[in-house]
Amino acid sequence: MKVNLQVALSDAHLDANQASSQRQLWLSLSAIAGTLDFSLPLNLCLVLDQSGSMNGRPLSTVKEAAVALVESLKPTDLISVVAFNHKAQTLISNQSVSQAKQIIATIQKLEASGGTAIDEGLKLGIKESAVGKEDRVSQIFLLTDGENEHGDNERCLKLAQVASEYNITVNSLGFGSHWNQDVLEAIADSANGSLSYIENPDQALNTFSQLFSRMQTVGLTNAYLLLEFNPGVRLAELKPTAQVEPEAIELTPQPEGKGYALRLGDLMTEQARVILANLYINQLPPGEQTIGFAQVRYDDPSQSGLGLLSEKIPITAIVQATYQTQPNDQVQKAILTLAKYRQTQIAETKLKQGDRTGAATMLQTAAKTALQLGDQNGATVLQTNATRLQSGEELTEADRKKTRMVSKTTLQPPAP
Repeated sequence: MKVNLQVALSDAHLDANQASSQRQLWLSLSAIAGTLDFSLPLNLCLVLDQSGSMNGRPLSTVKEAAVALVESLKPTDLISVVAFNHKAQTLISNQSVSQAKQIIATIQKLEASGGTAIDEGLKLGIKESAVGKEDRVSQIFLLTDGENEHGDNERCLKLAQVASEYNITVNSLGFGSHWNQDVLEAIADSANGSLSYIENPDQALNTFSQLFSRMQTVGLTNAYLLLEFNPGVRLAELKPTAQVEPEAIELTPQPEGKGYALRLGDLMTEQARVILANLYINQLPPGEQTIGFAQVRYDDPSQSGLGLLSEKIPITAIVQATYQTQPNDQVQKAILTLAKYRQTQIAETKLKQGDRTGAATMLQTAAKTALQLGDQNGATVLQTNATRLQSGEELTEADRKKTRMVSKTTLQPPAP
């Protein structure tokens, strides 16, 4: 496996007569599949909420989805299952799927009772995942339908960071409408995973399947984007970097050597991770100028390779004595994607502060941005919620969660 790293500026031309210029740097990173049809062995851990509120149809559909995943695994893959309510237990210790019937029978015995302690489940999930993570794609699917009433949210975030350091990706799945979206999003963002919303039980199987399919396309793990800039080029101080695909996530660059490192986690072969960096560039002389370099450090489980480095890609601009703008459409689309996310964040903040008018206005702005992107489903959700606020209605928990989801990604239409 190799890395496909591409870079572009929002406008590749700079004005030689301007003291300072601002540009968005677009970076696309993905794994390049080899000529052979090869997928990495998986190390999957399911951390499932079995609290009393999951009783009935919710838990039965989650068990169906979990069984379908076990049946999809290859003999070379590993599985572990942790269940939690106000305490956690390991149902299936980390093992191959050679005993699939026994594993499925154990999952089907799950019963709902008790409260919710997400951190206890996540702790055991990391412990089980760590056993089989060498030379594999290691991911946790963490599903819950409730608040962390018997647990510690700060501990959840610390555990997510531990998972990231162990090169274990955590995907958060919120079931129903009563889970804490701030906590589950922070867990997923910190551990380089995704946030999913299962609004009703019938969506469980499809959501699990989508996450599993994405996991199967991972080609490289533990990826870091390395950025190094020439003198006179710097990152913006406020919100300097963000991921915009496959989900919008604010990223914090960490100083490393002469530049910065951003941890991205897994790189997939079928979907790129797209990053935006906000740059300020001092005045430069006319001509083609290199303003910095981008590189990726990564692990390749297929070769037991750790800390490998991609080719170092130069970031260049054309400095013109007579400036002619040259906007990049692909970068502009990424900028709009990030704008939709940040506009929705502002709307949520205003709503929490009691500023319903301000929240509605920002949701309308985000809806217009979604339309510019061609995201009709997202625009509909955002505009509908803006209209509800303007008419004096309260947003339900489901409304708020849909708003969060459409801000982070492009909402897919419901299955027929």
